[in-house]
Amino acid sequence: MAVFLSSVSGVFIILVMVAIGYILNERGWFDEKSTRMISKLVTQIALPAYMVTTIMKDFTANELKTLLPDLRYPVISMLILFVFSLLITRTIHIKSEHKGLFQSMFFNSNTVFVGLPINLALFGDRSLPYVLVYYMANTTFFWTLGVWLIQRDGMGSAKINIIATLKKIFSPPLMGFVVGIIFVVLHIKLPSFIMSDLNYVGGLTIPMSMLFIGIAVSNAGISRLRIDRDALGILFGRFICAPVLMALLVLPSSMDTLMKQVFILQAAMPVMTNAPVVSKLYDADADYAAIMVTETTLLSIIVVPILMVIIKSLV
Repeated sequence: MAVFLSSVSGVFIILVMVAIGYILNERGWFDEKSTRMISKLVTQIALPAYMVTTIMKDFTANELKTLLPDLRYPVISMLILFVFSLLITRTIHIKSEHKGLFQSMFFNSNTVFVGLPINLALFGDRSLPYVLVYYMANTTFFWTLGVWLIQRDGMGSAKINIIATLKKIFSPPLMGFVVGIIFVVLHIKLPSFIMSDLNYVGGLTIPMSMLFIGIAVSNAGISRLRIDRDALGILFGRFICAPVLMALLVLPSSMDTLMKQVFILQAAMPVMTNAPVVSKLYDADADYAAIMVTETTLLSIIVVPILMVIIKSLV
């Protein structure tokens, strides 16, 4: 019961900030430009600063060297989930115009805008590198295979722009992670005033991320939510298939207990916030993607406390 109450408390911390973003957007505080600005501020400024300061403050060179080999677990998980998505697409007869988008949403999770705040609320700063290891695999899969699948829905055929894809993969958050690792490994110490500045800027990450999610939920429109065959397939993938598969992969391993918990939780995060944006760019069904982002984000409020109880009992 203590674990459940702690998880509920962590989720409600996040929920209050999401609700603020939702209410302010409903009252007309934000438009498309301001929403895009918040997204850029989080991903290109605040989150990289947060990565650098947290890694330099909380981790040693030896601890960081043990992280990267465990990248194989989310990679293997997403490959298997992709195969599952192909089977489920055929089994429940997903519409042809939704197949690629369905498959992309099935195996990719929202590791930054939802996953990062939830993990930090439940596990603290020690979870950050583990969140980032999962993020490395997740963002690579989304901007390669995931985007290719969405392109096929909207354009009938698809190709991957290698340069554009590499820019998306080697994003500012990932580069902040890399810079933090380099500084720790080389024992580089930044001046205290720079660390203070990075701490202040990095502190924007969580509240701004949650405001962004609240705005996204408002823009999608709660009245448009529906539970149909497509939605049930995505919910099954995000909240049952993905965490169960990850648990089967990591529980027998010798990796750190906290890393196991973070990986399982990250696997069960909602649909990626980028899915509607990419869908709109390639003339796929952006409304369908937005609805699934909203549904899975709202349902994660219920799923996370239950999942935490299960994780604590297993790990």
